[in-house]
Amino acid sequence: MSKLAGRKILVTRAEHQAGRLSRELAAHGAEAIEVPAIRILPPADFAPLDQALRQLSTYGWMLVTSANTVNAMLARIEELGMVSPGSQTWRTIFGPMPRIAAIGPASEKAVRRMGWKVDLIPEKYVAESLLQVLGDKLRGQRVLLARSARARDVIPDALRAQGVELDVIDAYRTEIPHESVSQVKELFAAGGKKTAVDAATFTSSSTVENFLELMKEAGHTAPPKDIPAISIGPVTSKALRAAGWEPAAEAEDHTIDGLMQVLLKRFAGRA
Repeated sequence: MSKLAGRKILVTRAEHQAGRLSRELAAHGAEAIEVPAIRILPPADFAPLDQALRQLSTYGWMLVTSANTVNAMLARIEELGMVSPGSQTWRTIFGPMPRIAAIGPASEKAVRRMGWKVDLIPEKYVAESLLQVLGDKLRGQRVLLARSARARDVIPDALRAQGVELDVIDAYRTEIPHESVSQVKELFAAGGKKTAVDAATFTSSSTVENFLELMKEAGHTAPPKDIPAISIGPVTSKALRAAGWEPAAEAEDHTIDGLMQVLLKRFAGRA
């Protein structure tokens, strides 16, 4: 019998992204309780993104910090009627591609789906690790950083301090799906005192912050500390601690696979 058999695990990823984790949980006998704490939306203004896409050949490097960024870029390329990104026609019309650095295997996989080559990926899938691997490779170059409108400024601050000519473009933005409030109310119908799930999973600082906002809208001012919070990585853990919710465990490999491993380890041998 699987270590997760009969467990109820809260999944807070965006609705369109929850499937992989939910399927993995189901494969191990757990019930995935999906309460989306984040929704991916287009940027408030497409003009900067459109300009960057048409001028990619003017950049020495492009930094990709999430698969959402790549997917947003591809969707915009298709909307604009531009040619296939990885084709020879693209290179003929728009020029050579910049070198690409991606954080994590999901970002790398998304880049490769577009037919682009990933030149650099850090061992740890966080901004700080990417900066460490890049070192001063970007000094004196023009660099594109396409990202979420809510992303941290760790990378821009560090690169600008090096004198890098950096363009930071919003590829997408996020919001709280307020319709999830009703699900939160159902989960914590006993005033938050009864544990409705065996663990809550978080895959970004935004899912943490948004879920706690949903809790407040549902009438709960404090995080449900009786529920183990399982974090995908250090940035997410930091957001949990800032809210007074100490992570019960943090994935060593900051991926969905890593999150599953830490869940299996946590519930090993438990009745």
